Amino acid sequence: TKRFLAIPQAYLGIAFGFGIPMGFTAQLGTYPPVGWWLLAANIFWAIAYDTEYAMVDRNDDIRIGIKTSAITFGRFDVAAVVISYAVMLAILVYVGVDRAFGWAYYAGLVAAAGTMVYHYFLIRGRERMPCFKAFLHNNWTGACIFAGILGHYALKGAWPRW
Repeated sequence: TKRFLAIPQAYLGIAFGFGIPMGFTAQLGTYPPVGWWLLAANIFWAIAYDTEYAMVDRNDDIRIGIKTSAITFGRFDVAAVVISYAVMLAILVYVGVDRAFGWAYYAGLVAAAGTMVYHYFLIRGRERMPCFKAFLHNNWTGACIFAGILGHYALKGAWPRW
C-alpha cells in the first residue's frame, strides 16, 4: 500500500485488527456493534504508532518515493498522532461506558493516556531516535489497556461472553 495509498498505516490497522471480527464471530457466531468500535480504535492506534515510526524514515521514504502518513500529514504529523490517540481513547471510553466497565478499566485507560503524553514529548521535535523510542514504547500503551481490562474482570469475578 505504500506505493499507492497516502496513509498505509490505516490499512495496517485494518490488517492487524481483523482478528477482532474473526474472534467475535468465532466465539459468538455473530459480530456485535461493539466489535466495529474496537476495530476502529485499533485502526486509529495503528495510525498513531506507525506514524511515529514513519517519522523516523520520512527522509528515506521521500527519497525512494513511497507514501506514508508522516509524509501525507506533513507539518501536522505530530497533531495527527495526538488526534489518532485521542480518538482511540474516546472510542475505548465509549466501549467501557457501553459495557458498564468499572474503575480498573478506566485506570488502565488513564495509564495508557499517560504513555501517549510521553510519546508526544518524544515526537514533538521530530528527531529520529525519540520518534523510534515512542514507536517502541507502544507496547506499554497496550499493556496499560490490557491491565485495565484484566483488572475489571478480575474484580468483577467473571469473564465476558460479550
